[in-house]
Amino acid sequence: MIVAAHQPAYLPWLGYLDKIAFADVFVYLDNVQFEKNSFINRNRIKTSQGVQWLTIPVKIAGHTSATMRDTQIANDEPWRDKHLKAIALNYRRARHFDTCFPRFAAQCAVDESLLVEYCWRQLAFWLHEFEIATRVIRASEMALEGTKSELILDLCRKLGADEYLSGVQGRNYLKFADFEAAGIKVRVQEFIGPTYPQLWGDFVPNLSLLDFWMNQGPGALPRADPQ
Repeated sequence: MIVAAHQPAYLPWLGYLDKIAFADVFVYLDNVQFEKNSFINRNRIKTSQGVQWLTIPVKIAGHTSATMRDTQIANDEPWRDKHLKAIALNYRRARHFDTCFPRFAAQCAVDESLLVEYCWRQLAFWLHEFEIATRVIRASEMALEGTKSELILDLCRKLGADEYLSGVQGRNYLKFADFEAAGIKVRVQEFIGPTYPQLWGDFVPNLSLLDFWMNQGPGALPRADPQ
């Protein structure tokens, strides 16, 4: 059984969903620490002026001593309206805008105060849009032990994995010898996204999957086997 895991992500890139699609079980890492300036609460879209970040504002007081499950969205800021206006302005000429935008607007309007819950709901939305049926579970429901490499190894053991699909950053912290000793093979996802027609000039890779979705539409995700 192939297991993969990743932190929550707002408007993730295509590689995030590719990892989920390749796995038999995906673990939603909602029990780790929030990382400021990461891709957890933000990603990029393409505009006529270049790329633009769309960021969910969060209340970060005390985040260094709490898990991501405690990270609150700063809903006193009108971030939803700003994001929808930016998307409408820059993707209204996209091939699938009329189909996709109303669905995204409805999803964006979901009222949640916790970042992990908002991203959890949005993940379900993207899995449906890209026809991915992988089983997804929350790390916070697994009573896991350890941090970083030990945490990943523990979840693999408890799920009965014989293979773990890691992102490229896993090379920096996973203790490969420990996985080998446990009889678990580690494979690294080397995702190279597809090139497709975009608005606004030369192609820009690795944007939020929203860019691909608006231009190419819902449907099966382009696949890239890990190394």
